[in-house]
Amino acid sequence: MRHILSILLENEAGALSRVVGLFSARGYNIDSLTVSTTEDPTLSRMTVVTSGSDDVIEQITKQLNKLIEVVKVIDLNESDHVERELMLIKVRATGKDRDEMKRMAEIFRGRILDVTEKTYTIELTGESSKLDAFIEAVDRTLILETVRTGASGIGRGERILKI
Repeated sequence: MRHILSILLENEAGALSRVVGLFSARGYNIDSLTVSTTEDPTLSRMTVVTSGSDDVIEQITKQLNKLIEVVKVIDLNESDHVERELMLIKVRATGKDRDEMKRMAEIFRGRILDVTEKTYTIELTGESSKLDAFIEAVDRTLILETVRTGASGIGRGERILKI
């Protein structure tokens, strides 16, 4: 089962490497990883999407909590949460495909960020399934390049990850 782990860790050199090394050393796969500083510049927040049974996720959480740099870990799947992913996709847009691509971007509430004579660069945000659906809906021969950030998430309501 897919899990989203939200990790609060000290913002210092090597912290990211130690978390990723933990996953690698124990054979756990990382489906996506995002990290950035928080409102407190001494802390970073990392979002790791991984898969495994509840027992595996519990083991990962326990191992993460043993790392000195890790302040707190929560599994966002344990309660309601909001998750989003950003995708930038460059597509060929010439002739009749140009209007069709613009219409597809509008249907998926995307924004065209860059326009050339032959291409559009479209920004899409949403759950991973929405971004997958856009790729499925577009003629694959028109896709020139795709960049995805991976999921980021935050608990709904009063649930927060903070010290």
